[in-house]
Amino acid sequence: MLFFLDLGPCAKAARKSGSAGARRGNLTDDSTKPSGSTNALTWVRDSLRHRGLAGSARYYSREFLDLLRDLTPARRKSRYGDIDFDFEHNVDTTWATVSLRTRVREWLSGGQYQPSEPVVFREMLDSLPLAVDGFTFIDLGSGKGRTLLMASDCPFRRIVGVELLAELNAIALQNIARYRSDSQKCFAIESHAADASRFDFPADPTVLYLFNPFPRHVWRGVLANLYRSLPAAPRPVYLIYHNPVHQDIIAAESWLQELARTHQFVIYRAVMND
Repeated sequence: MLFFLDLGPCAKAARKSGSAGARRGNLTDDSTKPSGSTNALTWVRDSLRHRGLAGSARYYSREFLDLLRDLTPARRKSRYGDIDFDFEHNVDTTWATVSLRTRVREWLSGGQYQPSEPVVFREMLDSLPLAVDGFTFIDLGSGKGRTLLMASDCPFRRIVGVELLAELNAIALQNIARYRSDSQKCFAIESHAADASRFDFPADPTVLYLFNPFPRHVWRGVLANLYRSLPAAPRPVYLIYHNPVHQDIIAAESWLQELARTHQFVIYRAVMND
């Protein structure tokens, strides 16, 4: 059985989306759960379990040096280079305003928020071999929600963000409420504070977006969850991998077929055989 639609790129789709109308994915919203030191210990234990003591020491040392470099005046100034989108839409999605506390929590969790560039994001969506009408767009590691907002310029049926850090998700919810764009076509946008590794994918045609959001061991769990969801609900599924640092993990999955590649992203299609 081959999951495939070939109806033209997102830019050619014209039908306007309204309410969600699709079945929700099941996930546990972590925004009301204990955070801070509780989560930090969990992330460190997770790193030790998967990387070992030496591997974790190397990882945290390397990333901590990166964090310190980001605090230098030159690096802090360069982080404001992505702020045009925010001024245009009266939102806060820039990397520049992420607090030091959140940066430290990102360091411990193994991820780092970085918003997608609008021009590159449009190129990725236009590279999809389908019209997105009726598809659900899912961003795992959605941060402050810029990608969710940009995706709403296409007529997706529903747009879903999942972000590990509750403080980033809270900003994303504010951005969704404030966002205004003359080109917006989807208004069913939601964002959840939750662990992507425990996300149950909805039984909807799906475009899954991943901007290199988590460590290798989390990647494997997410892909396993997606694979298990397909036989129960056969549907078209496309995966956009932006900044494909861990593409070898996906390449090892025979059920993910590469469709397009540039130096900045790779697009895959889920293929399930009877």
